[in-house]
Amino acid sequence: MNYTLPNGKNISIPDKELETLQKKLELSEKEAIQTWLEDNDYEMNEEQELLDEKAKTVKYDVNAPINRKKSEKPHVVKVSDEKQALFSEIYGFLAEKYGEKVEIVTQNKLITLKFGENKVFKLDLIEQRPKKVK
Repeated sequence: MNYTLPNGKNISIPDKELETLQKKLELSEKEAIQTWLEDNDYEMNEEQELLDEKAKTVKYDVNAPINRKKSEKPHVVKVSDEKQALFSEIYGFLAEKYGEKVEIVTQNKLITLKFGENKVFKLDLIEQRPKKVK
């Protein structure tokens, strides 16, 4: 479809795009033409111009911290019976073999072994979650 702008310039508007606008947005032919002209920057919508001006006045800091509220309920760690039993066995074995060099840092999770003043080894027992089946 050929359309003449108020300044006298002729433009070609694809018929398929007009039909699509009419069907999807339930517009008349005149409204679809106006929408197409606004979408393709041939004309400006007054409301759109006002919103653009308001948006230009808004100042924002890209590096501003995001304030996220932390949950007030305490974090509860669920430990399975199998993990507790395995942790106890590992700790018992190491304590029997190395004595005072073995220390539990985090119950059911982390054990450290100290050799001398500079050597420290950590054993971290992690139970993996089962894979999700889709």
